[in-house]
Amino acid sequence: MYKMSYAEVMEGDARQARAREQEALDHAIELMKRAEAKGARSPEASEAIQYVQKPWTFFIENLTDPNNELAGALKKDLISIGVWTIAEADRILADSSRSFTPLIDVNKTIRDGLV
Repeated sequence: MYKMSYAEVMEGDARQARAREQEALDHAIELMKRAEAKGARSPEASEAIQYVQKPWTFFIENLTDPNNELAGALKKDLISIGVWTIAEADRILADSSRSFTPLIDVNKTIRDGLV
């Protein structure tokens, strides 16, 4: 029977985690695109805002975990992006003249960096 090394298992888990993160961001991006087309006061906007805040809350919690092994500067930058994303989503809810475009662009950039 073939047994994988611990490093191989952990590498596979990391790849799977990145793939799940990409899927979550893909879904958030799609929801925000629909919301942008329907307007900030639409049910689609509420759904998109609620959804996009969930993965970013999870990412921030994970990044602040002492066991997270990412480099300190990268963690700090990603936490800042997450805080901005959550706050920007709230600002869209408060001001219907705001666009989802900046949120979409930032989420695309982060998703594309998860390769």
